[in-house]
Amino acid sequence: MAEFDPHRRNFIRNTAASSGAIAIAKIATEAEAKTVIPPSQTPEPSKVNVLLRVNGNEHQLMVDSRTTLLDALRERLHLTGTKKGCDQGQCGACTVIVDGRRITSCLTLAVMQEGHDITTIEGIGTPNNLHPMQTAFIKHDGYQCGFCTPGQICSAVAMLDEAKAGIPSHVTADLTRPIKMSTDEFRERMSGNLCRCGAYSNIQEAITEVAGKIL
Repeated sequence: MAEFDPHRRNFIRNTAASSGAIAIAKIATEAEAKTVIPPSQTPEPSKVNVLLRVNGNEHQLMVDSRTTLLDALRERLHLTGTKKGCDQGQCGACTVIVDGRRITSCLTLAVMQEGHDITTIEGIGTPNNLHPMQTAFIKHDGYQCGFCTPGQICSAVAMLDEAKAGIPSHVTADLTRPIKMSTDEFRERMSGNLCRCGAYSNIQEAITEVAGKIL
């Protein structure tokens, strides 16, 4: 007859308890999966009327109050030149110009821009009447794949206007004198616009050419 082993008994008892717990958990999970969960009673999002003035034209829209300016431009006005990249304000692909200042349209709501003058890439120039910045981008091959180009051009145009108005950047050395545009100034001011193709040197050359004509 085998000698009584209390440790063996404990092992068997613990194993049986664990198996029972697993079986009960499985039954509970299956029962929960079969439970019909009623649909959410969350109310529909509020809609608001907004009048957007884009590229000189007025557009009356009924939009969800949470709609970003980027989505309103692309989905409602079909101005798809403005690109959706990171959707977090970090890549600059959605840059547009509002009242002469560049902004990332994914980080502002459409309702916040009522009464403001909004300019997208479609309002910068047309195929038959290109803006000097667009011409320079083509000349210096600053567009490559083209995805970031609308934001780059909008940002560059507004950036030069900011510099012309005397608005300093983080690398402006002397705030008491007119801003002297340089490679460091251009790089700092355009740092919010990313180019995955790495065409930064070409973009720099395009901006430098235009800057020499207007500053």
